[in-house]
Amino acid sequence: MTPMLLLFAVGIVFLAVEVIVPGAILGSIGALLMLGGCVLAFMDYGTGGGIIALLGCAALAALVFYFEFKILPQTKLGKRAFLTTEITGVAAALGDEALALVGKSAQALTMLSPSGYILVDGRRYEAFCQSGQVAAGSDLQVVGADNFRLIVTHTTPH
Repeated sequence: MTPMLLLFAVGIVFLAVEVIVPGAILGSIGALLMLGGCVLAFMDYGTGGGIIALLGCAALAALVFYFEFKILPQTKLGKRAFLTTEITGVAAALGDEALALVGKSAQALTMLSPSGYILVDGRRYEAFCQSGQVAAGSDLQVVGADNFRLIVTHTTPH
């Protein structure tokens, strides 16, 4: 009986720690340990004892999960451990701002080979030059945007 209870106890501890250490590894190990305890109960106490152990194991796991997801988030420790806000930003660093920059004149702050930094309306942006390598100080024009940078082309003086 002692190995069976030990497997149950260690399995429950692993399931409980899974909330703090994400990755499903400890939870999976805990579930396997508890399953091993149920197998031992079936072997030692027959079908009746095994079913009682299985139901007890399920009830204990449900109790641990209820505590972790309903009670723990209300505690001081839980409020620090659980995320309560959602990030609603976009992945593109420029977002809608990039559309307003298309067609504007720019100046190369660094050499674009083909990537570097440009100045548009007094603000610094990362850019990619379709014209290839461009020296710092060159006049450019913004022709589009790509994920996290502006796409520029070299302008020829009139």
